[in-house]
Amino acid sequence: MKHSAVSIMRHFLAGVVLVTLAVSTVLAQDDWRHWGRDLGNQRHSPLTQIDADNVDQLELAWRYEMPRPGTPSRPAQSTPLMVDGVLYLSFPYYRVVAVVPETGQELWDYTAPGQWDSAEHQQHWTGGSMRGLAYWDGQNGIAPQIVFGTEEGELISLNAATGIPGAHFGNDGYVDLKTEDVMNGFPNMHYGIGSGVAIYKHLVFTPVHNADETGSKGPAGDVRAWDLRTGELVWTFHTVPHPGEFGNDTWLDGSWERVSGANTWSFFTIDEERGILYMPLGSALNDFYGMDRPGDNLFANSIVAVDAMTGERLWHFQAVHHDLWDLDMPVPPILFDVERDGEAIPAVGVMTKFPVLFIFNRVTGEPIYEIEERPVPAGNMQGEYYSPTQPFPVKPPVFGRIDFTMDDIATVTPEHTAACRERLMAYDGGRNRGAYTPPSLEGALVFPSTGGGTEFTGGTFDPELGYYIINYADTGHISTLEPVGVNSDRRGYVGPPESRRRYWHIVDRLSVDGWPCWQPPWSQLVAVDVNSGEIAWKIPFGTVEGAPPGLLTGAPNSQKGGPTSTAAGIFFIGGASDRMFRAYETKTGRELWSVETEQMISGSNPIVYMGEDGKQYVAVAAGTTLLAYALP
Repeated sequence: MKHSAVSIMRHFLAGVVLVTLAVSTVLAQDDWRHWGRDLGNQRHSPLTQIDADNVDQLELAWRYEMPRPGTPSRPAQSTPLMVDGVLYLSFPYYRVVAVVPETGQELWDYTAPGQWDSAEHQQHWTGGSMRGLAYWDGQNGIAPQIVFGTEEGELISLNAATGIPGAHFGNDGYVDLKTEDVMNGFPNMHYGIGSGVAIYKHLVFTPVHNADETGSKGPAGDVRAWDLRTGELVWTFHTVPHPGEFGNDTWLDGSWERVSGANTWSFFTIDEERGILYMPLGSALNDFYGMDRPGDNLFANSIVAVDAMTGERLWHFQAVHHDLWDLDMPVPPILFDVERDGEAIPAVGVMTKFPVLFIFNRVTGEPIYEIEERPVPAGNMQGEYYSPTQPFPVKPPVFGRIDFTMDDIATVTPEHTAACRERLMAYDGGRNRGAYTPPSLEGALVFPSTGGGTEFTGGTFDPELGYYIINYADTGHISTLEPVGVNSDRRGYVGPPESRRRYWHIVDRLSVDGWPCWQPPWSQLVAVDVNSGEIAWKIPFGTVEGAPPGLLTGAPNSQKGGPTSTAAGIFFIGGASDRMFRAYETKTGRELWSVETEQMISGSNPIVYMGEDGKQYVAVAAGTTLLAYALP
């Protein structure tokens, strides 16, 4: 661990500036204090130095190489923080650094204890994505802290000025999250944090990654709140309701017991003014068959609003009943106001991987726009429970692919079309029967695929335009269930011995030479006008090599980087598989600038901040490197 006197001096100077300028709006513009900049996850910066007229002059200002010599190299999915003149960055193998935001000079470096580069630790989840950090101002003599979780099930609090674990917190800065009540009698199954924690007042809220491989039974997906002053547990919300709790009756035949999944694995959102925590909850396990969990399965695939201080449920909405598609709710909710009849309605925008945006009054949970329960196809798996309907918002409209017929086969080149036709006919044309076509023994083409039409990188919101912007990939796959025993030695999703049914889930991406077999565009940027409920604009996102000139294909699987907007009327985004980092005009979607990065931006979002040198910076993690751009 390195503790630089430079870092301590820099924090001292930042404190002097804070006292001197007090409520200066210029200083407020410097910060990117939370994963989504604000606790409402708008990911919108008030800075205007870089605008539509000069963004094409951006150049690389500095770079920071994340891996250390002799340690494993793994691409980062992290979004940095910039607080009081110091930039904080996390990356794989549980490492956190503080750097000078104008130069990338390292101030301190911390790595959680453990031999992460040893052979015994090179397992599926070890090392972690370290997608986000949280900053706490401190309280009662406790210095400001950097707080994060690991895939090993630890919650860690570091002194923000030195990188030293805080002695006040748990066991010398560490809290063991693998308590008996959440491990559900499965002490050896995976339980950790893959994304970021959230902080409100003196409480830190922990999401959980309970790995899909556990089968239907395993560690709980419960959300918990901990006291940052001590490390003590404050409250627990059972995401699979226990007997006597609201929603338990949606788990038929007592199937609620020891169920795994139903977890927030991405990022929380907080209404700081009202003290409301919004929890986006994912699928119950298994992801693709639910014979062990008949019923609608609250609170899986739901947005749940709770009192942040007590964990008491205020309202909820289930976006997918009895999920059989791994649709989750990966997109962090975004808070904004909807203007209607001269009134500003406090709202929250919510998405699963499905290409629809649900908008609710964030206080009451009432839909801003009507939501319909529409009939969806049932499957033929013996013993499976199929929900007869799924919810669709009347507005905004569906903005991505949700069904397929052979009329939708890709026609990019004759050779590609012919090869795709041959692939599809092996599945009788895909066997897609519309939105929410379920997996089957025969296999069926479903949209979106498990990788998601959307991802945890989420969207941005421009409050001046009222535009919610997100990148969406039209991903699909053939989803086939195969009984265990047919290929008993292969890996896949399988329930434990007590399960009534056990199946492998087999995925066929249905592409030829990397090009999907349905009509492009394969990825799009979408802007929704939340005040009208209409699509403001929609454009292809990314490019592919070899496509006919002028054909706007979008790049396949380019949903793994989120947009960041600014008050200058532009937004930045990476994540396209063509490795381009781009800037667009927010009002129109017109591309303004792009640069090719050496490594793909995958799972990382840009941040925008003002340096003490008077320059506005745009920083983003690309593979194993943090890149910072500025005007000359």
